Amino acid sequence: IDVGEFVAMTELGWPEAEYWNSQKEILEYRRGQVNSYCRHNHKAFQSFLVIEPEMIVYPSKMAPLGHHNLLVCSVNGFYPGDIKVRWFLNEQEETAAVVSTGLISNGDWTYQILVMLEMTPKHGDVYTCQVEHSSLQRPVIWDWKVQSESAQSKMLSGVGVLTLGLSFFGVGLIVHKRSQKGDICFLCGVRYWAK
Repeated sequence: IDVGEFVAMTELGWPEAEYWNSQKEILEYRRGQVNSYCRHNHKAFQSFLVIEPEMIVYPSKMAPLGHHNLLVCSVNGFYPGDIKVRWFLNEQEETAAVVSTGLISNGDWTYQILVMLEMTPKHGDVYTCQVEHSSLQRPVIWDWKVQSESAQSKMLSGVGVLTLGLSFFGVGLIVHKRSQKGDICFLCGVRYWAK
C-alpha cells in the first residue's frame, strides 16, 4: 500500500514512525526516492521477472460416466500473480459451474491456484483448461477427454495383465537361476556354491 509516510508494523514501532513522519525534509526526500528510483526500477525489471506456470488437470475422484464429479485444473509456480484460468466443454466456455481457490502464495514469491469445474461427464466430452499468463507467448491448454467405461476397464485390464506378466517373469527368473549349479545372492551380486 502506497501511503507516502512511514507506517509502524507493530505497537513498538509507533514512536519511530511518528518521529520519522514529523521530519518533513526526510519524508519528502524518501517520497522522491520512491517516485524516481523504486517505481522506475520496478517497471524496468517487471518484464524480466516472470516464471511460467506448471499445470495439470485431474478429476477429484474416479467416478463412472454420468455421475457428478469435480475436474481440477492445478496451476502452480508462476510469477507474477496475474493469471487467467478458464474452462471449456467441447470448445464452449463454462462459467457457471467454475469454482476457484483464489491466488495462493507459495512462500517463494511464486503463486498457485486451483480452478475446479463441476461436471457430469458423458462419453465423447472434451474438457479444456486454458491458462493465460504474462510469461506465456500464447495461452496453454490442457485437454481432458472422457473415456467410456469399457475403455477404462480395458486400460485397467491391460495394467493388470502387465503386472501379472512381470510377476511371472520375475518368478521364472528366480526359479531358473536357482536351478543352476550354484545359488545367487541377488542382493549382494555374489554366486556361492552349496555343499
